[in-house]
Amino acid sequence: MQGLINFVKALGPTRLAAMGAVTAALIGFFAFLILRVTSPQMTPLFTDLSLDDSATIVKDLDRQGIGYQIKDNGTIILVPSNDVGRLRMQLAEAGLPKGGGVGYEIFDKSDTLGATSFVQNINRLRALEGELARTIKSIDRVEAARVHLVLPERPLFSRDKVEPSASIVLKVRGTLETHQVRAIRHLVASAVNGLKPERISIVDETGRLLADGASEDPNGLGMGSDERQTAYERRLRNEVESIVSSVVGPGHARVQLTVDFDFNRTTQTSERYDPEGRVVRSSQNREEESTNRDNNNGQVTVGNELPNANQNDPNATPPRESTKKTEEIVNYEISRTTKTEVTEGGRVKRISVAVLVDGTYSKGTKNEIVYKERSKEEIERIAALVRTAIGFDQRRGDQVEVVNLRFAEPPSADAAGPTGFLASLHLTKDDIMRAIEIIVLGLLSIVVLLIVVRPLVRRIVTPDQASAEVAPPEPGTEVPAEPIKATASQTAKMIDIAQVQGQVHAQSVQKVGELADTNPNETVSILRQWLHEAA
Repeated sequence: MQGLINFVKALGPTRLAAMGAVTAALIGFFAFLILRVTSPQMTPLFTDLSLDDSATIVKDLDRQGIGYQIKDNGTIILVPSNDVGRLRMQLAEAGLPKGGGVGYEIFDKSDTLGATSFVQNINRLRALEGELARTIKSIDRVEAARVHLVLPERPLFSRDKVEPSASIVLKVRGTLETHQVRAIRHLVASAVNGLKPERISIVDETGRLLADGASEDPNGLGMGSDERQTAYERRLRNEVESIVSSVVGPGHARVQLTVDFDFNRTTQTSERYDPEGRVVRSSQNREEESTNRDNNNGQVTVGNELPNANQNDPNATPPRESTKKTEEIVNYEISRTTKTEVTEGGRVKRISVAVLVDGTYSKGTKNEIVYKERSKEEIERIAALVRTAIGFDQRRGDQVEVVNLRFAEPPSADAAGPTGFLASLHLTKDDIMRAIEIIVLGLLSIVVLLIVVRPLVRRIVTPDQASAEVAPPEPGTEVPAEPIKATASQTAKMIDIAQVQGQVHAQSVQKVGELADTNPNETVSILRQWLHEAA
């Protein structure tokens, strides 16, 4: 202990303070590294949260004593990755997050007993709008949604009924497809009694009209003629490009497609009679018979006109004229067919397709890229595939042209994904970033130890050892002129020599001053002698 105490006293207050500062800095640095490495990995619990949902979730996390982080002004909450699944199930049981709107949970309150019918109707409308907004938000590319329903009440003693309508405002990521807009319209129409899809208007956050609820659109497509044509061309182009790319390879085909539509709505009514399809409807028969006699040579007498006047007359002659008439009337029903055809607008009149395919590339003998055209048989097979894909109709005037030309720049190969050992580990992006962070912190700690800590320790400890080995000379003793020997390195040795020489010079100057004070006369004579000496 006495040696340790002497060593501490020999260091001095300055060196002790330096050693304390270095020790505190090292403790703080390594404490930061340990906390950084051992801290749990934070993973998003929920994203795109409303402020109400964020406040409720944070309150629940505080109650459970779980650490969390808040980003993007409360829209993202991060929690330890080990607790994500459990917390999501717990919050889902509590009905969180609610999605920023009021749903049917508005009726869970116990103070609805004294509510009026007006308040109940308003709450029902709010709940229906909130539930529809949550459902629409679950669709891909829809970030937020607001639904406004107009459900008019039918007045008493009124025959006319006002149809309900709806308006929807969407905040989307990117652009919604046509089928997604149509799906939203039918979804809302099916959820509201009496609401038709064509009575629903949809607008995005930029003010662009996605579906017009004021136009007469019996199909509920929510788009005009140009949009329908563009959507049809896009669908056919994607199908053709997909099937051609599977043959020639991705990036080796370009497809352009044009479709001519007939948007005229035609109504045609025709009647057809079938003469073979006769059916007797009614039949009527009529017979008539008449007889004329010639008496007394055509003389008209009273006797001839008496009844039975010629009954006993043997010379009486038979009647000279007898007439019989028969009539038959038959009514037939002939089968008749009445046909009414309504041709809606949007018929395809003609399809024109232009397909440009690239050739094949290979390496030559000198490792250069060699281009080779495709054969005519392969081009014909590609054209046959294209005709089948678009429903080619020669009578309609469809055209398909497949041309093989070299592209201006050969397509670059896609970046290959991880293979081999890394692929078998199934590492995620977060795992890789965490490993990189730990490696960087480890390298930083090694650099600090080698560059900062080691020189400081040597600088503090080495001078003390040198000073302990070389004691200061006593007053009045001669200083040896020979160089001081040390066992340290060359740099440390030079530093020790300089320090010892400085101490010796200081002591010599002090001794000279003491001699001058005690012997002033001798000192003055020595100085005068030095002044008179030649330079």
